[in-house]
Amino acid sequence: MRPFQPLFKNSHLATIAGNFWPRPESERRWPVTDTLYEPEPGVQILICSQTPDRPHAELILVHGLEGSSESGYARSMAAAALNAGFATHRYNMRGCGASPWHRNANYHSGQTGDLLHLARERQRASGLPIFAVGYSLGGNIVLKLAGELAEQGRELFAGVCAVSAPIDLAASVEATAKPRNILYRRRFVKKLKERVRVRNPLAPDLFPLGPLDQVHTIYDFDDLYTAKIFGFGTADNYYRTQSSNQFLEHIRIPTLLVQAKDDPMVPFAMYSHPALTQNPHLHLVAVDHGGHLGFLDRHPPRLWLDTLITDWLLETRNKAASANVS
Repeated sequence: MRPFQPLFKNSHLATIAGNFWPRPESERRWPVTDTLYEPEPGVQILICSQTPDRPHAELILVHGLEGSSESGYARSMAAAALNAGFATHRYNMRGCGASPWHRNANYHSGQTGDLLHLARERQRASGLPIFAVGYSLGGNIVLKLAGELAEQGRELFAGVCAVSAPIDLAASVEATAKPRNILYRRRFVKKLKERVRVRNPLAPDLFPLGPLDQVHTIYDFDDLYTAKIFGFGTADNYYRTQSSNQFLEHIRIPTLLVQAKDDPMVPFAMYSHPALTQNPHLHLVAVDHGGHLGFLDRHPPRLWLDTLITDWLLETRNKAASANVS
């Protein structure tokens, strides 16, 4: 693994710079095909796919809270993976990006069914090894699904990776509510509130405008909206049941976790979970600096994270191929 030499040692600078850093263009060399998948009747998710000549594996990229297939980390990872021979599928969660919306097309932090559906469809279509990489909230989903599948995960996934994943949702939401994270909190809350205003005319019972004045944090939104929409009752119960930390011990496929110790929104203490030392299928790469999804290197190539993941994907794919031959 190439050592990480952070461009920024301030976690907030790293986080913000990572969000706005220019990403490589891949669409000209590998045109995008948009496909709507239907994980349940009437619900569609848009997947943006790109395929190199003679791909040897497939990669599904799962975005974070209020992200989409156009998120910078997804676009740059797609470019790196395509160069390495992976067909890539940039995911749009229900109602995110250009995915169509109706009253059943809402997402939450532990919604694994759609990813499971897409992975099965891609396996049927290509027969190639399937990998998944999730970022932030998407990382929680990827890990939770791998744990839910347990031994059966080997039949579907060759490996999964989670980056800056809030494996303890309650702890992450609590951290995001702290004064030092006001910039991120305001950004997320603004987007979530706008989602309510847009959808209220279509589903006023799911997205009433009345509680909006009480929403000042992500916890408020989850308690007043997410938990009610999905039947969790309260935000606390939502976080308790949907955090991936309770599924880590059950994962039985190669799993890479990448985390910065100074992540302002994902306290590193949650990564003291015993499964990370006791489960041999889990490999944690923890670096001192990097913020939240802000792994920019001091030296070119700047996008250290993409290089790390690509190398891991190739190594994992080659080990699996060798095992199948022997």
